[in-house]
Amino acid sequence: MDTYTRIFSQSCFDVNNAIAKKYQSLNDKDFKAKTHLFNGRYENIYLDINKIPELKIVFEQAMDNAASILNIKKEQLTSGFWLNEMKAGDVTTAHTHDDDDELLSCVYYVLVPKKSGNLIIYDNKTKNIITPSEGEFVYFLPATLHEVSKNESESVRLSIAFNFGLKKSVLV
Repeated sequence: MDTYTRIFSQSCFDVNNAIAKKYQSLNDKDFKAKTHLFNGRYENIYLDINKIPELKIVFEQAMDNAASILNIKKEQLTSGFWLNEMKAGDVTTAHTHDDDDELLSCVYYVLVPKKSGNLIIYDNKTKNIITPSEGEFVYFLPATLHEVSKNESESVRLSIAFNFGLKKSVLV
């Protein structure tokens, strides 16, 4: 795999408005957890997928893409996901996803107003700047350092991040 892989999905794009509306209707008790508090903002927001059933469509497409990229059967994969809400002025700090035994990481874009921040992926000394689009998945290796530049719009940007690994039964 190159530094990153971009995949557009019309079927996922079609559910973005429903995801955004339902997300905006949630309150704090609807979330399982919020973690990674940086610059006054939680970068990771976890919720039960059943709170927004349309997330299942995005999740399934993410799993299909990951299986294809990794050249393994989808049934061998497990995945975790979280949401990332960036309001005006927010940034996502530089980080990696290689905490455990992840094989692949991904971000999917639900809402991307103009000037709401670029994904910056570092490959050795190369800085890859990706201007995301709604309905787009970007896959990269978990050890890849990445960040999101400042949301200079007046609107919320909403994305979903994923980590993929092997199911434990596959490891035995």
